[in-house]
This record gives sequence, structure tokens and C-alpha cells, in this order.
Amino acid sequence: MRIAVLGVGLIGGSIGLAARERAGASVIGWDADGDVLAQARGLGAIDAEAAAVAEAVAGADVVFAATPIGGLGATIDAALAAAGPDTVVTDVGSTKRVVARAGEDERFVGGHPLAGAETAGVQNARADLFEGATWYLTPAQDTTAGVLYERLHRLLVSFGARPAAIDPDTHDRMMASVSHLPHVIANALVAQAAGVPDAEGSGRLPAVGPSFRDATRVAGANSAIWTDIYLANRDAIIAGIDDLAAGLQEFRGLLAEGAAGPVRDWNDRARADRERLLGAGLLGGQVFEVRASVPNRPGVIAELALALGRAGVNIADMVLSPSPDNSQGVVALWLLGEAEAARARELIAELGFPVVAV
Repeated sequence: MRIAVLGVGLIGGSIGLAARERAGASVIGWDADGDVLAQARGLGAIDAEAAAVAEAVAGADVVFAATPIGGLGATIDAALAAAGPDTVVTDVGSTKRVVARAGEDERFVGGHPLAGAETAGVQNARADLFEGATWYLTPAQDTTAGVLYERLHRLLVSFGARPAAIDPDTHDRMMASVSHLPHVIANALVAQAAGVPDAEGSGRLPAVGPSFRDATRVAGANSAIWTDIYLANRDAIIAGIDDLAAGLQEFRGLLAEGAAGPVRDWNDRARADRERLLGAGLLGGQVFEVRASVPNRPGVIAELALALGRAGVNIADMVLSPSPDNSQGVVALWLLGEAEAARARELIAELGFPVVAV
């Protein structure tokens, strides 16, 4: 398998290492910074360097666009222009709004690995960065080619990732809540604390405890990256800020009333919600196979994957086997847990696809 990585920083470099070490793929890389590209080759993240996007993409089976958000749309446009009809192009951006137009092309499947590190740069890339990590895929339900989606899904599984299908709008709203808004809040908390004078009135940051340090760990994150993220996902972030403001006003009202019971209930709900949210992504246990007969038309695999993803049913692995005349096929899905498999059978039947006995 031939992989192209466009942008070889931490994520792109880690993709290259994972593809070479875990999938046995050959990797060609491109980066706007020639020094970074040379460093990536020296570290073994890529096999060869390309002088242009088109050169990197030529002959690739899978293309990963891993450039900064600000230039991601242009990178994907260039990749699709150079890609062959059997090439799948994906990205790793934390907001899908900037790549929405690309979803009209059946070769494009949006992606976003929930993986990273405190330090950036290809020098910190690791082949195991995606081990156990959720990797969101945002296929277009009406256009995505099933065989290309399957190829990408299986490659990500070989990286150790857990691919999960989700629609782009839901992805952006969710990321605004669990990733982008926390950065906004951390910045606001730091600004608020910095405005509180110490006992001497010197204006220095007052003594802080572990709660403040934990809550503000991401404050002031790399502005070159986060400015683009804030602006690219601004609609969802603004909606999140409005919801947060309403929640704070609600709690302000409880404090003003001065009754301990409602305040305690508010705090207890937060603890229960946190435990539920953090436990939602834990996967493990026996794997069960479910097979379905599907017509061979654009978007059918995306339709199935998105339906399962919306229901919280995670696909551990998948294989698509076309019929001899290529008019239909059987998609085999492996689900983690008997309950997940049973739910998948129900959802597939509701879509009108026959479930094949295993």
C-alpha cells in the first residue's frame, strides 16, 4: 500500500510511522517546510520526499491531509485534483466545516483522530500515538464510495485506532463542547485570575492551587493553530458559549437563593455526567460479527456507518465483499460486545438491508 502524508508535523509524522511500522506501507511525504520534510525522512516517518502535493499524491492508495486548519481546504482541493479514481483522501482536522465542500467528491472521507501530545513537531511523532484512540470519520451519506471508506477504516484499525462514523455537523458541535470551548474557558479563567491583585496590590498572579492549574492547563495554546480552529468552528463555539453562559446564570441563581440542597444537587449531577461521559468511550470484550447485504451504490456504507455511529455502536473492523457482477455486496462488521451486535442488527434491518446469518 502507498500512503501520502501532506504535512508532516506531530500527527502527520505519527501517521507515517504507524503506516510504515504497523501497516507495512510505503509513505511519501510533502510539507511546505523543506527542513521539516527532511527531518521527517531522517526520523523514518516517511520513505521519500515530494516537492509538490501532486507528486506526493500520484499513485497513492490513501492520502492524509495533515496541514494546519488555515490551509487545509486548499491542501485537500489540490490532493483531489491530483488523486486517481481509486484513491481515498482524508484529513485530520478538528473541525469539518473547512472541508465541507470536499464531501461532494466520493473519494473524500473527513477524519479526525482524538490523539495528540503536549509537544508538537515531527520530532515528537510516535507510531503508537493512535493506539486505542477514537478516530472520527465523517463520510458523506450520499456520495462516499464504500470500497474507499472500507480501505481507510481498515488502515486506521491497523494503526490501533478505533474509527467511528459521525456526521460533520454533530462532530463540530461535539468538538466545540469537549475541546474548543475548554480552551476558551481556560483562557478566560487565566484572564480573570490575572486581574485579581495580591495582598500587596502588585498585580502579580495570586497563589493558585491544583484546581486552577488543572482547569487552565491548555490556556494560551499555540496561537498559530488555535486562532484558525476558533475561527473555523466559530458558529459551534459561539453556541457553546451561549449555552455555558445560560448554565452559569442558572447556578448564579442557585447561589443567590442560598439553599444548600439545590447547590448540592447541581454538583452531584456534574459528577454523574462526567463519569458517564468519560466512560462512554471505553471499549473492550468479545467481538461479534454481523453481516449485511447491501446494494453497490455511492454512500451506502456511509449510511450504514453513520446510523450505527449515531446510536453509539462502534465498529471494531469491517470488510466489504462485492458480488461477481458488482451490483451488490456483503459488508461484514465486527462489534465489541453481544449487545452492540444485537443493536447493529436492529439498525441495519431498520435501514432495509437484509442481515445475513453468520
